[in-house]
Amino acid sequence: MDNYVITVARGFGSGGKEIASRLAEELGIACYENRILTLASQLSGLDEDLFNEVNEKIRGKKFSGLLRGLPRSLKPNPVDVDFVSDERLFEFQKQIILNLASQESCVIVGKCADWILKEHSNVISIYIEAPRDFCVQKVMSKMNVNEETAHTSITKTDQYRAAYYEHYTGGNYWTNPVNYDLTLNSKRVGIDNCVILIKEYLKIKFPDFLW
Repeated sequence: MDNYVITVARGFGSGGKEIASRLAEELGIACYENRILTLASQLSGLDEDLFNEVNEKIRGKKFSGLLRGLPRSLKPNPVDVDFVSDERLFEFQKQIILNLASQESCVIVGKCADWILKEHSNVISIYIEAPRDFCVQKVMSKMNVNEETAHTSITKTDQYRAAYYEHYTGGNYWTNPVNYDLTLNSKRVGIDNCVILIKEYLKIKFPDFLW
């Protein structure tokens, strides 16, 4: 095996992005989140703003006119999160993820990467979650917002991520633990220990790799 990939899905405020970034830094590899949008833009020749519009993050209620003329669909959604899908743009992101998995060791955050790479033997998939009180405190501190706003942000963002994942995986559930190698509670385990555990699991999963 020449390279390995770690995908990280995360609840909003769980510290998953921090864990992914620290993990990549300690392993000496790249961490891709929004950089995938830039790479997809370069691959497609389309404006990066197009990819930002259909990113897995929560978006405003007004859908940008930038996507006019591109094939898109509006998925009926039981929650008020303004989920908009664009199959063409997602395919560019998917191609970037597949290219990365074949070419280099890296950490990929979100973007349905665990599902896209589920048949790849050089991939481990991680899901990070935490109790609401932990996530609220994290969001309040990071975004400098009050408790009410933090609760709303967590609810809306997680609902959007769930809708995004369900749509692009053909109905699969984002938080289903069977999708992942490891599911970690960042409050109970601790941010530092999550990084340590994932690194140890890498050695177990890929014992022949030169660590």
